[in-house]
Amino acid sequence: MYALSVAELGILDWIAAHCHTDFLDVFMPFVSSLGNGGMLWIALGLGILLFHRGQRSTGLQVLLALLLSLILCNLLLKNGVDRIRPCELNQAVQLLIPCPRDPSFPSGHTSASFATVVVLFLRHWRGRWAALVLAVLIAFSRLYLYVHFPTDVLGGVIVGSLCGWLAVKGFEKWISPHWPKGGRTQRPS
Repeated sequence: MYALSVAELGILDWIAAHCHTDFLDVFMPFVSSLGNGGMLWIALGLGILLFHRGQRSTGLQVLLALLLSLILCNLLLKNGVDRIRPCELNQAVQLLIPCPRDPSFPSGHTSASFATVVVLFLRHWRGRWAALVLAVLIAFSRLYLYVHFPTDVLGGVIVGSLCGWLAVKGFEKWISPHWPKGGRTQRPS
């Protein structure tokens, strides 16, 4: 894994040399912060659950996908793989944000983002394209900020997409038969 990490530093160094601008140096930390702790995606899931009557099950599926992402990505894979971050490997680079202290693989920001986006696409939620653009920006910001390797981000896309898919399919199989139609609780007759 160390040889792969060193090879990937070349990609991050290319981004640092060719993509950095004054605007992006302010914009990318902001975009990345939107993914901190999955809070934006949690708020979106709660918002859909609480305020979109016809899509309440979509909100619950987003929250389920985020829970799966937390377990699989942040608790199991990060600790199991225990990969060093690029900002720890190359300490000469000037960072725009503090170097995170948890392991690098896979990217939790990316996993949470794509877990949400996959649910939104499978459920045909009307804001899915905007969510996809934001998810891609968050994923790229992790490379731009030199806190993840490209394979960390790719791993986050894969893990998050799997979690989103599992949340939708699991909901359809085990929860949907008991979920009230139209988002309202049915009164027994």
